[in-house]
Amino acid sequence: MLKSGPNHWGSLAKFFHWTLVALILVQGAIGLIMVDLPKRPSVIPVYSFHKSLGLTILALAVLRLAWRLFDARPHDPPAMPRWQALGARAGHALLYLLIFLVPLSGWWYDSVAALRPLYWFGLIHVPPLGGPDPSIPDLKHIAADRHQLLFWVLIAVAAGHALMALIHHFHNRDGVLKRMLPFTRI
Repeated sequence: MLKSGPNHWGSLAKFFHWTLVALILVQGAIGLIMVDLPKRPSVIPVYSFHKSLGLTILALAVLRLAWRLFDARPHDPPAMPRWQALGARAGHALLYLLIFLVPLSGWWYDSVAALRPLYWFGLIHVPPLGGPDPSIPDLKHIAADRHQLLFWVLIAVAAGHALMALIHHFHNRDGVLKRMLPFTRI
């Protein structure tokens, strides 16, 4: 089913969820590897791919949020305490926020670094989000630090999210994990 129901996530919600998980994991690995590469022209394609993938994640996040606003959310398990339901909603809101902020901060970093024009996979020119500011000499480094910090916060929150899904599955045995797994129906 395309749309979510009271006891399951729909196929489109699952698609967005797992596609973003995969892309964020790949993106994180590329980002961690590329910072240790020597700074020479031969590595520019790695940086360009990282930036393009980040913009793709941002676009998918916009589509995911649009679908999430349109699609119903499955009901909480009957035995879930209210404080856990509120915590889950807060955690999901934080995940959504970070999934937007990490690529936006990378775009901002690229903009203030002003090394070369940004193209999405070499096809579409992406305008900068502002530019260098001579009155803030360390702006490029500040932007880089913010981007890295937000990435690590996203990883920590996502790890907490995954841990809670495993607790629901193995301890609570309430089907929360199964309803988001691909190719499963409850």
